[in-house]
Amino acid sequence: MQIGISSYGSATIPDLLEEVERAAAQGFHRFWLGEHGGWDPLTVFAALGGRAPGIELATSVVGTYPRHPLALAAQALTTHAATGERLTLGVGPSHAPVVQGRYGIEWQSPVRHARQVLDILAPVLHGDEVNIHTGQIKAAGGVTAPGTTAPSLLLGANGPRMLALAGELADGALTMWTTPEFVGEVVVPTVTRAAAGRAEPRIAVGLLASVTADLDSARAFVRENFQQASTLPTFRALLERQGSAGPEDTLLGGDEDTVIKTVSRFAEAGATELAIFPVGPPADQARTVELFAQLARRQITS
Repeated sequence: MQIGISSYGSATIPDLLEEVERAAAQGFHRFWLGEHGGWDPLTVFAALGGRAPGIELATSVVGTYPRHPLALAAQALTTHAATGERLTLGVGPSHAPVVQGRYGIEWQSPVRHARQVLDILAPVLHGDEVNIHTGQIKAAGGVTAPGTTAPSLLLGANGPRMLALAGELADGALTMWTTPEFVGEVVVPTVTRAAAGRAEPRIAVGLLASVTADLDSARAFVRENFQQASTLPTFRALLERQGSAGPEDTLLGGDEDTVIKTVSRFAEAGATELAIFPVGPPADQARTVELFAQLARRQITS
């Protein structure tokens, strides 16, 4: 199982690029960067170019509503080529409050929307042309990207229908706020069944993590600062489905031995990679980064 580290991207561009280089030097397999109302992740990675060799790059996630799939494919292929083909393109529809409130775009069923996006995006990334004139998203043509292969494509998914879609039309799923039990009982079998006959799917799990001597304070920090996740319908449904009271119940926390045991449970459940968001006081974050860098270097396998 691979170990990656995630950034909220709140630094300046030069500092953010140094974050990637630091993660590469520490031994992480992948650097994850999402959209948080700031920098565009794909543009940041394109700016990195050939720097920080040896570390893969991934978006977690790029929102699909404000980007036409043909335009997104062109941007992703450009970034993939500019970075020496190190990109994993993680995409997702985001959430109704963001899509409607921030972009003023009408929200529709996330499964229907994601299917329409992937029906265009996936083949175009592989060099094919599309001619789709039904549904809300229409497209004709492809993207010319000489000498560039397709980046790996993951769909942000938590519910059963989105997880199945990730297995059917993408290379796997990126899930967040999940427990090892939910990953093993729902995520892995759902994605794997839908991917039958195709390459073994990737199962990436995003986790808040804190290696700490004060787990209660770490949980309180997550409860206070990430409670908004509980108000979003998709995440709320997930938390209820797996019996979590809130995001704090999904924190990967405790001392080194406790955290390593939980990491092993994710590996045994079938997760192929973890994307770690270190949280807590600076000392605990440093402790967290050091432990997970060690785990990445050991190449933990399921």
